[in-house]
Amino acid sequence: MELIDTHQHLILRDRIGYAWADSTPPLAMRDFTRDEYAGLAAGVTATVFMETGVDDADYQTEARLVAGMVGAAVGGIPMLGQIASIRPEEDAGFDDWLDEGATLGVVGYRRILHESGDELSQGATFRRNLRKIGAKGLPFDLCFLARQLPVAAELLAACPDQQFVLDHCGVPDIKGGAFGPWAEGMRRLAAAPNLMVKLSGITAYCAPGQATLAAVTPYVDHVLHCFGPARMLWGGDWPVVNLGAGLPDWVNMTHALLSGLGAGEQAAIRSGNARKVYGL
Repeated sequence: MELIDTHQHLILRDRIGYAWADSTPPLAMRDFTRDEYAGLAAGVTATVFMETGVDDADYQTEARLVAGMVGAAVGGIPMLGQIASIRPEEDAGFDDWLDEGATLGVVGYRRILHESGDELSQGATFRRNLRKIGAKGLPFDLCFLARQLPVAAELLAACPDQQFVLDHCGVPDIKGGAFGPWAEGMRRLAAAPNLMVKLSGITAYCAPGQATLAAVTPYVDHVLHCFGPARMLWGGDWPVVNLGAGLPDWVNMTHALLSGLGAGEQAAIRSGNARKVYGL
């Protein structure tokens, strides 16, 4: 069965800056390349590159570099497109960057919001420019912390014609055991018809050494209950996944987490929904 990874990062330090990764020991000091990924990704049949939170000066450089990889396979795993970084809060150059994306294999955009003030996504300029992405029929990935899920709900309501994808199951605090508030936030978000959710990244939010199937199952089950298989898609989040279970273990967990679903439901999460939402 197909498995499309809609959240493949790369770290290429000789060309691009990654200040956030430099301060994260498991990700510091070296590159993380497509060749290494291919050696770990048994069962993955294709990928979509996800912008890697590079230094502000380099986000366009990253997308232009990755554009040369789109369509090519490494280790038998093709890259089908990229989700590029964008700055909706800035009018200057926004339209030109959006137009250039059509030449770079861009299938969606993301602006990391969990490290910014809540007011960033609440600004009129941000929302006006976000609607331009929706007008082009492209999705926008959201990365919010669990405490910010009400802010996400506001954004969904303000841009009803924009397709959104919520990364990492809404970033639950599994380590802290804060299930209730996150669960209620996800339940409320699921009422928005313009939102998909990405089954990705959650092992990184477990306590060190506790990224187990038992630890993540209640969270994944809740997301499945709220959104259903028709509104979920899968991501590996490599190499950030190394902060939790590591990519091979996360792939194995995924098989177990989805094993109770029917074949068609599994296929939707594993690949079908990704093909639809990103137009692959």
